[in-house]
Amino acid sequence: MVSSPPQPVSLAEPGASGGLSSFPAIQRTALSTLQVNLGYQCNQACSHCHVNAGPSRTERMDEHTLALIPAVLTARQIGTLDLTGGAPELHTGFRGLVRAARGQGVEVIDRCNLTILSEPGQEDLAAFLAEQGVTVVASLPCYLAANVDRQRGDGVFARSIAGLQRLNALGYGQPDSGLALHLVYNPQGPVLPPAQDQLEADYKRVLAADFSIVFNQLFALANMPIQRFGAVLRASGQLADYQALLRASHRAANLERVMCRSLISVDWQGQLFDCDFNQQLQLPLAGGPAHLRDLLQRDPAGDAIRVADHCFGCTAGSGSSCGGALG
Repeated sequence: MVSSPPQPVSLAEPGASGGLSSFPAIQRTALSTLQVNLGYQCNQACSHCHVNAGPSRTERMDEHTLALIPAVLTARQIGTLDLTGGAPELHTGFRGLVRAARGQGVEVIDRCNLTILSEPGQEDLAAFLAEQGVTVVASLPCYLAANVDRQRGDGVFARSIAGLQRLNALGYGQPDSGLALHLVYNPQGPVLPPAQDQLEADYKRVLAADFSIVFNQLFALANMPIQRFGAVLRASGQLADYQALLRASHRAANLERVMCRSLISVDWQGQLFDCDFNQQLQLPLAGGPAHLRDLLQRDPAGDAIRVADHCFGCTAGSGSSCGGALG
């Protein structure tokens, strides 16, 4: 029988209250990643989703804004395009944008929920991603079916495993294939993730033994106390305790590597934010409202980054970013 994953730090442990009263000031360095939210439509509605994505959402980036992205990548010499949503693959312009960016030599990351690979009309999606050499960052919040289905819906684990097996068959995660496959872990509740290296070893062991699945890295991300997850915490009376845990677990060393220092987030309307979380909270850039088109003329390096209490979610414990633990 497979054992449960290592237990994360819980709210009840020492140090779960108190801590810093405000988040330290930070500035952007050279811009290396453009993270673009193509829209909120998704084939799932996960309890931890910080963008409240779901099947009924209709917000999506228009063609004029979409067409600005390749030009901005060139103007700012950005090496990575990080596509997210919702399920970004549901946008009709997704594949054209991927082709354009890859044609410029830009790395493209697809934030994939795995079940999208078996949606009607998306049967050839995995093959397209492999053909274009897209890096796949796939959400799999646990290696146990019950935990995944509890967080993401009945049957999601089985469909996710099938998606991973399909990607493996195309070369993803295989040695020397050049096709990177990374998995994302989120805790089940208001706790910090366990050590990423230990959890990655457990994921690789269990997924290989039970399903013959291989992957490159595991990214352990803390849940942000905003939007859908924040509402769940508020309703259960756990929001204040979780926010206190994040503040008390702050590590100053993580400030050097938080994602917002080298990334700008773009919403479906083309508006710019310091990160995906600020985007969902509608906290504009410190210098005032800005649009994707502004990046054609202006380099944001050196700008102050808009910070607030939720930023402790990125610096707590081992740290957390779109690329996993920082420490």
